[in-house]
Amino acid sequence: MPLFTGVGVALVTLFRPDGALDAPATADLAAQLAGLGVRCILAAGTTGEAATLTAAERDELIAAVRAAVPADVPVLAGTGAVTGRQAAEFTERAFANGADAVLALSPPRVADPRAYFEVIAKAATGPLLAYNFPGASLPGIPVDLLSELPISGLKDSSGDAARFLHEREIFRGDLYTGAASLLALAGLVGADGGLLAVANSLPEHCIAALAGDVEAQIRIAAADRTASADFPAGHKRATAARFGTSPVTRVGS
Repeated sequence: MPLFTGVGVALVTLFRPDGALDAPATADLAAQLAGLGVRCILAAGTTGEAATLTAAERDELIAAVRAAVPADVPVLAGTGAVTGRQAAEFTERAFANGADAVLALSPPRVADPRAYFEVIAKAATGPLLAYNFPGASLPGIPVDLLSELPISGLKDSSGDAARFLHEREIFRGDLYTGAASLLALAGLVGADGGLLAVANSLPEHCIAALAGDVEAQIRIAAADRTASADFPAGHKRATAARFGTSPVTRVGS
């Protein structure tokens, strides 16, 4: 069984006006999104400004989100790092604080990440998903190595439709797109779903796009394109406009 099917959200992390973590507000947003049909919450991911969080803040955030959302909505924690040793520590702490699974971004400047994921897998007490996002960490994960990684799933935010179809052809684990522009394609080819930043502000439209609604697909692609031009602040502003949440970011401040 996949970790989830449907639309998951790459959750923004909310901060108070002074820049302090607001874990309760973030958890409340996660609960609202789950109530609107979001089927997985990714906490402390790239959209969640994980690189700006201390280890203690990560712990607090993951625990708060897990406590706030229904038990049948898995909490996926971002645990990628520059080294496998760092990522393994984040992974151990994430599971200790209630994460149901972890998502590890591939390391920068590493062409063959097999050893990195093997180190993380030894620390994981639940499902480990890999994250291919060359825009955040070059060079990403070669498709031909996917079957050799100790992972149960993959999130691909490359935005490369040809690559996603290749993954769908050869990869037997859970497969999620992180690209808003490919959500309808993911549904069409029978992938498990998507994990999207734009689901913070347009969850219902994401759900419709995955089900094949062309107008919804066009709308979320346009919204994501606009918000991502000023990442992650653009997604923070869009979420604030929809839910009245804080638009404060740490990235760039």
